[in-house]
Amino acid sequence: MVGWLGLVALPGTAAELGRVSALKITILSTMLADGNELGEWGFAALVEADGHRLLFDTGEHTDVVWKNAQSLGIDLSTVPEVVLSHSHSDHVGGFLTLRRAVAAKTPAALARTHVGTGMFYPRTSGVPRVEGNPMIAIKPEYERTGGTFVTHAQPVQLYPGVWLTGPVPRKFPERNWSGQGRVTTPAGAGEDNLPEDLALVCDTAQGLVVLTGCGHAGVVNTIDYARTVVRSARVHALVGGLHLFAANEATLTWTAERLRGIGVDALIGAHCTGIEVVYRMRAELGLDRAHAVVGAVGAAFELGRGIDPRRIAR
Repeated sequence: MVGWLGLVALPGTAAELGRVSALKITILSTMLADGNELGEWGFAALVEADGHRLLFDTGEHTDVVWKNAQSLGIDLSTVPEVVLSHSHSDHVGGFLTLRRAVAAKTPAALARTHVGTGMFYPRTSGVPRVEGNPMIAIKPEYERTGGTFVTHAQPVQLYPGVWLTGPVPRKFPERNWSGQGRVTTPAGAGEDNLPEDLALVCDTAQGLVVLTGCGHAGVVNTIDYARTVVRSARVHALVGGLHLFAANEATLTWTAERLRGIGVDALIGAHCTGIEVVYRMRAELGLDRAHAVVGAVGAAFELGRGIDPRRIAR
């Protein structure tokens, strides 16, 4: 049988089923760090799935992800694709620096970037006559380096078993954004609820592995949509920012109840999740220290091996 991209797949193989058999997610930007790496208010992660490599978000400062990758021995010049979860500066700040750092030597590196519809919508910044969406200025600069953007309005399978949700429907009333910004869409101006927010989902034999930047669409909305689009399975691992650091008790209780109903085997709560929230979710979901940790730079989740939290979060 000829499968995705013309590869020959035997009936029942992981490739034919659209399942990932080898997966590692390594955090390159978040607030907690040890060793020689740098912490920042931002998020980035390297995803390696069955030989495919992509960078998910690029941190806040222009040079932090680049320095952390070098410190961790990660070669970004062999990563062809980028996913930007949304337009906030703490997820796109290192984008141009990284592309320029690798483009001269390897033109195909970080040359194709996936975003959700709404990524380039104008935003208010709180400063009169100053555009609040950094991606509007970044877009032409990136394209001048030879890079291209691919905008997704719907879910898409990038590789067998590796999915982008595209913009996540807001089925449940989660409000995981500040409420201070305004955005102009084709339908007019309104509150900026980050309509472009997307997540990456890997379908594995053990369940879904969900990677979020901030989860502004809501972690429950995101997982519910992933289970609708990809497969109605439990969550084998949830990695990234969940934007619950300022959530009240009612929100945390509601979120934990729904995650418990879905089933979550492992959690790396990084960036805007909140340290206390990770401990709360660890208890609410019945997990232990080996299966629920605060995300640190260099921490990783690997299929079949679980979480390597590094020293600071162990």
